Amino acid sequence: MTRTDGRLHDQLRPTSIRPDVLMFAEGSATIETGQTQVLCAVSVEDGVPPFLRDSGQGWITSEYSMLPRATLTRTSRERSGPKGRTQEIQRLIGRSLRAAVDLDKLGERTITIDCDVIQADGGTRTASITGAYVALHRALSGLVDDNLLPDLPLKHAVASTSVGVVDGEVLLDLNYEEDSQAEVDFNVVMTDLGEFVEVQGTAEDGSFSRETLDEILSIASKGIEELFEIQQRVLGLGTRSLSD
Repeated sequence: MTRTDGRLHDQLRPTSIRPDVLMFAEGSATIETGQTQVLCAVSVEDGVPPFLRDSGQGWITSEYSMLPRATLTRTSRERSGPKGRTQEIQRLIGRSLRAAVDLDKLGERTITIDCDVIQADGGTRTASITGAYVALHRALSGLVDDNLLPDLPLKHAVASTSVGVVDGEVLLDLNYEEDSQAEVDFNVVMTDLGEFVEVQGTAEDGSFSRETLDEILSIASKGIEELFEIQQRVLGLGTRSLSD
């Protein structure tokens, strides 16, 4: 099939990450993937939730929100607290970034990652994870520079993308139009060691085969490897292949 934006079936949307965009946050980044734009900010505070006190271990949590005009029509702010979808996304982002960090080496600090969607055209949760890793890396590097940590407590990088089946074809990095028509929809989070942090997938109507699942994961891995290259380039680090 011909995609609406002319991409190949296994091609990411144009993706860019800009670090250090906020003056006061310990770490920050904006990520643009196609028309989707997300601002990621990291805050570091001394102390941890009650269940971790006196453990010597740190904690990472996340909040996610979408600006009212991030979408085609205005969406009301969630003034009474995050709704179910928002809570699910927040937890996914938090789990994904905790997988990247050695929490024992973080000390009793809480890191809060705020992901605010400026413009939504599909893939906001996956873009949030990919951009948040850059913001987190910058925040942790700052703690090392300030001699608050002896070294970076990072175990590996994490990044994420979406894959779906539209009109029977497996497509990488769905925009909103494709996502709204998908028969199968997946969000995949991986480390640069080639391991999976999370795989969220469902058939919207019917079912899918093991062969399709294998193709989905293969295409997701290809796209995420490209995202790691973008992250590493932005952070001024050497690249690392998932096959290494």
